[in-house]
Amino acid sequence: MMKLVQKSFAIALIAMASSAVFAVEHLKLSTTTSTENSGLLAVLHPAFEAKYDVKIDVIAVGTGKALKIGSNGDVDVVFVHAPAAELKYIESGDFIERKAVMHNDFVIVGPDSDQADLAAATSVADALQRISISKSEFISRGDDSGTHKKEKLLWIAAGIKPKGQWYIAAGQGMGAVLKIADEKQAYALTDRGTQIAYADKMSLKVRYQGDETLFNPYHVMAVNPAKHTHVNYDLAAKYIEFVTSQQGQAIIAGFRKGSHQLFYPDAVK
Repeated sequence: MMKLVQKSFAIALIAMASSAVFAVEHLKLSTTTSTENSGLLAVLHPAFEAKYDVKIDVIAVGTGKALKIGSNGDVDVVFVHAPAAELKYIESGDFIERKAVMHNDFVIVGPDSDQADLAAATSVADALQRISISKSEFISRGDDSGTHKKEKLLWIAAGIKPKGQWYIAAGQGMGAVLKIADEKQAYALTDRGTQIAYADKMSLKVRYQGDETLFNPYHVMAVNPAKHTHVNYDLAAKYIEFVTSQQGQAIIAGFRKGSHQLFYPDAVK
């Protein structure tokens, strides 16, 4: 009986040792829905996972929430697009190693009818004024995301406080907002990457673009291990190094939907 117990104990120890050997290390990442909805992460992350034999656990939410999750120490690294908000967290010591990764731009999409006549707009402020004056339906993300933060700044710059039945705050991610806008044949502000990724899923088209204020940069940051000692800073540092490396930047530059490039690398020219 004793030999049987000893044998069972030995088998259990071997099983535990084997599971430890084959355990996969995980990197926790919070990011905006635009990186996820565009399909970029599905192309970028497998290369990193294969290189370091790890698994990335992605939490894709609005940028405001992604930053908050990171500041709470619930992830190891943050990948977002709201520079002003990012810098506040850097100044408070929540994040370190902030690096520019890529950019695209924001566009306003709308229906073929273009009832607000954005085709005649001379600036993004003019475009928003036309939407407001015509009371054409506009779907806002309303979720404190990077896109929502940008939208609020654009309304302020246009001298407009959007309100009324025409202005609808969805509280949803970018993909969901585009779907709602398409169903309602309404206008919406979106990053170009998601717009291109969803172009064949909706009838909405780009109705205004090109204003320099619509520039949309993305940065990556590590959660500060001095504040949250449990975070995997070493793996976060490897992720930052990877997405800003020649290999990572080449993947970003080469990521396309049809003939359209969705993002432009900023770490390697």
